[in-house]
Amino acid sequence: MNTLKRNSSLYFMLIPIFIYFILFAYYPLVRGLIISFQEFRLIGDRPFVGFENYLFVLKDPEFLKVTINTFAISGGILIIGFIFPIIIAISLNEAISSIFQRFTQTVIYLPHLFSWVVVGGIWIFLLSPDGGLVNELLKWFGKENPVHFLVKSDYAKPIMILTAIWKDMGYTCILYMAAIVGINPSLYEAASIDGANRFQKIKHVTLPQLIPTMKIVLLLNVMGVLRIFDQIFILSNPAIASEVNVFMTYTYEKGILQFQMGIASAAAFLVLIMTLILTIVTRKVIRYDEEM
Repeated sequence: MNTLKRNSSLYFMLIPIFIYFILFAYYPLVRGLIISFQEFRLIGDRPFVGFENYLFVLKDPEFLKVTINTFAISGGILIIGFIFPIIIAISLNEAISSIFQRFTQTVIYLPHLFSWVVVGGIWIFLLSPDGGLVNELLKWFGKENPVHFLVKSDYAKPIMILTAIWKDMGYTCILYMAAIVGINPSLYEAASIDGANRFQKIKHVTLPQLIPTMKIVLLLNVMGVLRIFDQIFILSNPAIASEVNVFMTYTYEKGILQFQMGIASAAAFLVLIMTLILTIVTRKVIRYDEEM
């Protein structure tokens, strides 16, 4: 009781935070769950239909297609986007010139500051068949006819994967570089005394010390991997829509464009359940809760 009185001012300061989460997180979550069991109408009765909305989503061939698309695109972003920042962070750490190191950090971090509207516009310009930088470079290598990257189904998924990695790679890279700076220098000194070369130091000192950061980055990426939307919405078009539509675009189309709010809510909660399962499995596989 004395502890409660002593910390009462701190608890009082937490009240606005609790109110925020109740109003803008938990209430919409509960309201959405209720809507997922209803035949939602803007005006009039909203009869409960049980699991009909969920069964409709699970039986919908379009949902099966977006499931395949989501896991294909998200899997590529998760795997490649996990490996590349580690390689770049270690490479920059090994760079001799501090000016080059800082310049490269700034260049690769900048895309993270831009919204997907800006990033999408940049890549639409770069990949444009009419004067786009990529097609201009291909001309120098003897490619006469321009490639229509953004309307070719073969390029659709790779473009979504690479643009997502390009945007967020700098942020993740900085996390790894911060972790590298925190490594005890005596470990490298001991490795040098044992005759380890630069590659062996990376393999036996740097990488093992980065494992806790790797676990955090991987878990955070898994938690958001099924909720990709912005880049698909910006870069997609009717020519490649069937190849890049994902869970969130399916929910958007059902809820906003077709106003089938019950079906959209059911789809959203299925995504939430899948995300929860993926997160739990990932925690178990990487042994997230175990001390290094």
